[in-house]
Amino acid sequence: MTSHGQPRPTPRNSLAEDILAGLDSVFGLHSGFRAVHAKGLMCQGTFTPTAEAARLTRAPHAARPSTPVVVRLSDFAGVPQVPDNDPVGAGPRGMAIRFSLAEHVHTDIVAHSHDGFPTHTGEEFLQFVQALAGSGPTTPKPTPLDDFLKAHPAAMRFATAAKPIPTSFAREAFFGVLAVKFTNAEGESRFGRYRIRPAAGTDYLSTDEAAQKSPNFLFDEFTARLTQGPVKYQIFVQVAELGDEVADATSSWPDSRPRIEFGTIALTQRADEEDPEMRKTIFDPIPRVDGLDPSDDPLWQLRADIYLMSGRRRRAANGL
Repeated sequence: MTSHGQPRPTPRNSLAEDILAGLDSVFGLHSGFRAVHAKGLMCQGTFTPTAEAARLTRAPHAARPSTPVVVRLSDFAGVPQVPDNDPVGAGPRGMAIRFSLAEHVHTDIVAHSHDGFPTHTGEEFLQFVQALAGSGPTTPKPTPLDDFLKAHPAAMRFATAAKPIPTSFAREAFFGVLAVKFTNAEGESRFGRYRIRPAAGTDYLSTDEAAQKSPNFLFDEFTARLTQGPVKYQIFVQVAELGDEVADATSSWPDSRPRIEFGTIALTQRADEEDPEMRKTIFDPIPRVDGLDPSDDPLWQLRADIYLMSGRRRRAANGL
């Protein structure tokens, strides 16, 4: 559904179809699961905005006292059994947040645990995925991936950046990939990116510590943690200044840019992932609510199309 309660039309995007097929080649086709971030857990809770949120945007959840949320936390790979301590397949981890505004009306945030993205365009991302698919452990050097990374510095930065494994999903930070245009009740607009920080602070394992953990330690630990009380995350918006690139996901902004505290998410319980409503959930990267609009970044619509295609394929496999 869109934020206005109308079903999204089936996308016809050959580039998105090719990328989805490429991801299947990288991870294998696992019927009934997401193409990436296949292993995840879902939680329920509430979002409470700050006063600054309503001054930034006229979006409904910025003005209400609180809004129900569903949050999905996940490992990266499109492999349902990926170990939580896999140094390659588990990260960057994902966080998707659904703000439930009314029956069948919502807006979402989709974020991951790395500040940045490997490519600027969908065509480049397809090349990246195809290079990954064609670069197995026995592939002669230089592999297609080696060649692609050498020619694309942003992808090289993404691929070689440290992606440490957290001690808990409750100790991991997440970053919105694309810039959003926030417009308030006075019609004033500013571009920003979401930055999500755990209230408990970040905490990461050493390589040796991670190797000693069980394959499902993040999921087991988080389930146990929720029985002790709410798990909280603070949502900030890093605001762009004049001259900052707002239509290129590979371009990070300086840490000196102001951050507006947007609100707090308090997760109180695991959701029943076998509930049909949970299993049907397809998160939507595009905000689709008044007061929040995508920038001109070419990845916005492409990501939404891939999520929808993958989600509908998953629903069909699960008989939903």
